[in-house]
Amino acid sequence: MEPDIILDTTWRARCLQCCIRQLRLFFIALQFFTRIQIPRWVGFDERWLQHASRYFPAVGIVVALVTVLVYVIASLLWTQSIAVLLSTIAGIYLTGAFHEDGFADTCDGFGGGTSSERVLEIMKDSRIGAYGAIGIGLMLALKWMTLSSLPSPVVVVTLLVAHPVSRLAAVSLVWRMDYAKANGKAKPIGQEMSNQEFCIATATTLLPIVILCLTGLMPLLAILTGSLFAALVSLWLARMFQRRIGGYTGDCLGAVQQVAEVAFYLGVLATIAY
Repeated sequence: MEPDIILDTTWRARCLQCCIRQLRLFFIALQFFTRIQIPRWVGFDERWLQHASRYFPAVGIVVALVTVLVYVIASLLWTQSIAVLLSTIAGIYLTGAFHEDGFADTCDGFGGGTSSERVLEIMKDSRIGAYGAIGIGLMLALKWMTLSSLPSPVVVVTLLVAHPVSRLAAVSLVWRMDYAKANGKAKPIGQEMSNQEFCIATATTLLPIVILCLTGLMPLLAILTGSLFAALVSLWLARMFQRRIGGYTGDCLGAVQQVAEVAFYLGVLATIAY
């Protein structure tokens, strides 16, 4: 066999192996962050979770597509407010309330804890307290009211962007901060994230934004304003986490995702209203 043919075959094999590895990491992220069943050939290794966080925004795109589908179908039958509520319920069911639970635990921990040890202890408790109950109620109400106030076509494109953007905000904590606990459910993904992995997460987030901007379905100003709002609240939360507990936990990632998502909605609404 000619040397150039051997090199070409080797290159193709390596490319195929790399593609399969990336696909496997995406499925691992999908399994970890949602209820969606993945193919059996993917398998599972806890070490893969360390690198699967790069596809957290891609999981957000999947969740966004489901919530958009539910919203569109429901809006054909009922009012926009009901369609938004059903869409929100679909997103919560699809993710197993994973991020909402983290937000509620974070509210309890940082609301009732006075020391870093006490904050982590409260967050570890599976029971929900007053801060968590009030926080999750107000957050869901704000999410429902904000989306219900947007024009119906804008709701669709807003969901498609907000979900990956808010998950990129959560991934940024993994990229720049340390994990605050010795162990925990999110410990496998709480390892050092390389710049290359964060670039992959960023590129995935930009994909729906570029498509929507090129098609003219959503003004760039609205996307930039929503992203700015999401970035500001994420930065504020990250500083608070660093000051109070010296890093982040899995619950903190859920809190950042939820708050950044709502902040994006508020930014879009402010731009549209203006």
